[in-house]
Amino acid sequence: MFKLAWPLMISSLLHYMYNMADTFWVGHLPAAENAAAVAGLQVAGPVIFFLVAFAFGFNSGGLALVSQYMGAHRKDEANTAAAQTLSLSIVFGLFIMITGVVFSPVLLRLLTSDADVARAATIYTRIIFIGMPFEFVAAAYAQVMAAYGDTITPMLVNTVTVVANIVLDPFMIFGWGPFARMTVAGAAWATIICQAVAAGVSLAILFHGRHGLAVHPRDLLPDWQWYRRILRIGLPASIGTSGTSFGFLVLTGIIGRLSNATIALSAYGIGDRFINICFIAIDGLSLAISTMVGHALGGDLRKRANSVVWTGTMLMFALLLGEGIVLWVLAPWLFRAFIPSQPAIIDEGILFMMIFLPSMPFFGVVSGVQAAFQGAGHNTPPMIMQLVRLWGLRVPLSWFFGYALHMGS
Repeated sequence: MFKLAWPLMISSLLHYMYNMADTFWVGHLPAAENAAAVAGLQVAGPVIFFLVAFAFGFNSGGLALVSQYMGAHRKDEANTAAAQTLSLSIVFGLFIMITGVVFSPVLLRLLTSDADVARAATIYTRIIFIGMPFEFVAAAYAQVMAAYGDTITPMLVNTVTVVANIVLDPFMIFGWGPFARMTVAGAAWATIICQAVAAGVSLAILFHGRHGLAVHPRDLLPDWQWYRRILRIGLPASIGTSGTSFGFLVLTGIIGRLSNATIALSAYGIGDRFINICFIAIDGLSLAISTMVGHALGGDLRKRANSVVWTGTMLMFALLLGEGIVLWVLAPWLFRAFIPSQPAIIDEGILFMMIFLPSMPFFGVVSGVQAAFQGAGHNTPPMIMQLVRLWGLRVPLSWFFGYALHMGS
């Protein structure tokens, strides 16, 4: 499990570093700009997630097919499944690019009444959507390679592009060297440039075929039979993911209409990024569980599949418990490092972390169960879990405590 998971953990860390780098450098803009800019990035995140979530969910269909064909030693069909997953991702990426550029400003205006926050979020979001086809190609590549059993190659691709993004960010945000000062727009353009490099390298590796899966450019032509299979398996995951993303969109809107919205959004945004860092191990282990369950079921090894699920779930619970304790201790120093000129945001962020962190270990249980079903190709139970957890509990309770009981943020 760890052999598969550790490169996935590194890849997840590197993926989060895109957003962490943007938030860190934007947080070091002058005090007159940084609060609205950081809050704008936080408002932008759920809008981007909402518009891409439905399409991203279908990657789970490709993961299930590739992993089960590999478990059954049918590599030609695994290659075809990988190619068609990638092909479908390109189609979705182009569609989401157009949709996001046109409709994201409308959604952003609904989430916050602060004009400065809405302006920063709109600038960042529209630029990010221009690069969405690159994001979809890189994400599909990482999924199909993990399903094949190679998690190291995607990790190396991510390493190069994320380091490039971290280096490029301050030059484009602050206008260092030959670059103009672009603030939040610079953060977005730096991300797109690096994602384009990642997508190009990913395609080159798949076309070359040296790292296991081999895809020829002609294999990317749409095959509607394969599209139907991927869509049928992935549809429940897409519904669950899009339902979750819409829930976080509403949650952001609840926070964005508080009396202290800019402070609350900034604190929530920075704290949420720290929490996502803690979920890096969980992301890697979840994908490892799905891959191992798919291989085991493809080879008709049901006892092995059960053992993988129980071991992985207990491990994730323990890891999140330990990480939560560490984050509890370090939270004050972390917030001061990210936005040193805003003591109100630092205090609000520490309050958020102290309330939220005790719940973290239980996310490990949820993730283990969801990964088990996804590896087996049954995405309906995870969909139900996601929708009930967010829409049955988190969103209505956030509104009830925040507004009906007047507890605010």
